[in-house]
Amino acid sequence: MKKYTTIGGVALAAALTLTACGGGTPSGPASQQAQQAGGDINKLISINAKDPKDLEQGGTVTLPVSSIGPDFNINSNVGNSADTSALLTPVNMASISSGGIGGCWKLDFDGKAVPNKDFCEDIKSEVKDGKQTITIKVNDKATWNDGTPIDAKTFINTWKMLRGDDKSIDIVTAGNYPFVDSVKAGANDKEVIVTTTQPVYPLTSLFFGLIHPAINTAEIFNKGFAGNMHPEWMAGPFKVENYDTTAKTVTMVPNEKWWGQKPVLDKVIWRQMEPSASIAAFKNGEIDAVDGRTLGRYKQLEGTKNTDIRRGQRLFAGGLNLNAKRPALSDVAVRKAIFTAVDRKAIRDVRFNGLNWSEQSSGSMMLMPFSPYYQDNYPVKDTGADAAKKVLTDAGYAPNDKGVMAKNGVPVSFKITNFGDDPTIGATSQTLQKQLQAAGMDVGIDQRGDADFGKVLGTRDFDLTISGYTVGADATDAVKQYYDSSTNENGLGDPQLDAQIKSVAGMADDAQRNKAAMDIEKAHMAKYYSMGTVLNGPEIQFVHTGLANYGPSLFKSLSDVPDWTTLGWEKGAKK
Repeated sequence: MKKYTTIGGVALAAALTLTACGGGTPSGPASQQAQQAGGDINKLISINAKDPKDLEQGGTVTLPVSSIGPDFNINSNVGNSADTSALLTPVNMASISSGGIGGCWKLDFDGKAVPNKDFCEDIKSEVKDGKQTITIKVNDKATWNDGTPIDAKTFINTWKMLRGDDKSIDIVTAGNYPFVDSVKAGANDKEVIVTTTQPVYPLTSLFFGLIHPAINTAEIFNKGFAGNMHPEWMAGPFKVENYDTTAKTVTMVPNEKWWGQKPVLDKVIWRQMEPSASIAAFKNGEIDAVDGRTLGRYKQLEGTKNTDIRRGQRLFAGGLNLNAKRPALSDVAVRKAIFTAVDRKAIRDVRFNGLNWSEQSSGSMMLMPFSPYYQDNYPVKDTGADAAKKVLTDAGYAPNDKGVMAKNGVPVSFKITNFGDDPTIGATSQTLQKQLQAAGMDVGIDQRGDADFGKVLGTRDFDLTISGYTVGADATDAVKQYYDSSTNENGLGDPQLDAQIKSVAGMADDAQRNKAAMDIEKAHMAKYYSMGTVLNGPEIQFVHTGLANYGPSLFKSLSDVPDWTTLGWEKGAKK
């Protein structure tokens, strides 16, 4: 499942990297470029990797987050944000369904999956007579914080809540769960037997995140996590010690009930703050890492004592997130005109100004350009203000007395919702605004705080945002989430595309499956114009010197922490 995220600010979204990737210079950040297919992704990883046994035991790490809640169910639309997933990963590795780890699976830097043996020690799949049987050996020690065993009942409940049969359950996407025919205990409750109506691939599309058996009604699923983290329904190496709604902090400490590797740290603190506040907090030593993904932030952070600059690739795709259910954008001609009016390079030039980061125009919401399966699916080749006006003219629109394109007396008028107070992010929205205005559209700016991001996106309270989603290594889940008419948030699609999406999950060959998914994206974009990629972007983290196993991590982490149990301080640098 892909997570909503902003294009900048302090939102800890999917990011990437391995060995130190170069720091800044007095004149600006080191030069770096995105990798294409066949490129060296090791250039996109920077975590100061250290063996946990060589680190100082104990210590505290304090990190910023742009929003804490207000809903903590990551599997629901209102809780589906990168911030929420990042926040919950250390305390709920059982349930996190994106990033580098979750439930039965964990990913390496390159996106290759292996079983997460803290929960699922072994996973076997057998296909016979067109049917698939998946046998899962659950770790005998795996237990929810309230003492409930993680066993067949957990897997049965996960399937029932996510399969999409009950439309009152506000799931983000059913993924491949509708193809599951049964889930039951095998030789004992710690053996799970899953049968399917057709073979489903990749296997990571199932049980990459588990749901506690107590979360078993639409009422609990949809509303039970509003302002309530429910730590008793979690399982991870840390536990929630305190959630302070007044101070807007969450404090986590080692979980004495955790059966896996013990964490190095003795405390993790998350602090909600606006981007401008995070800069001062880092310079004052109040937080230990902060992003520098815009020039303004980079320049303010540059020169901070005892600081490393860790650079990599951000696993993000987006820029044009349109709400087709709003009256102003319900006409596909208007949405096509927006795609046509946008000068994507000009927007990237504003967004990446001074960061010495270069990338080509990306044309997929589902895969990064360095993926061997990537293809450019952006649906418009002839772009610009005149081309956009022609799209509207051909659809029956004409300039009114104010010069705004209108049809039947209704002008093309809407707002771009901008989040946070970062000047570069604001300038990016203003650049898009001017491009759309030049095409004869009446476009305003709806300014919101960063903390409003999850609520605004979750309730679809916007016309257009420059936001997007985290990106995975395989397009199978994403094609269902974004382009199936019964799943995508705009409700756009058709039976033909839905049937093609259904067939994708049954393709065992990775290349064939991803090619099919990419072709569906291309067709959907060209017909419905609901989401479009303007940029991917770099991940740039300013980190206090001595913090180990933290930084851009590609597919291995959603929150720049490849493994929360190994996060810690080098000896002599303990905080």
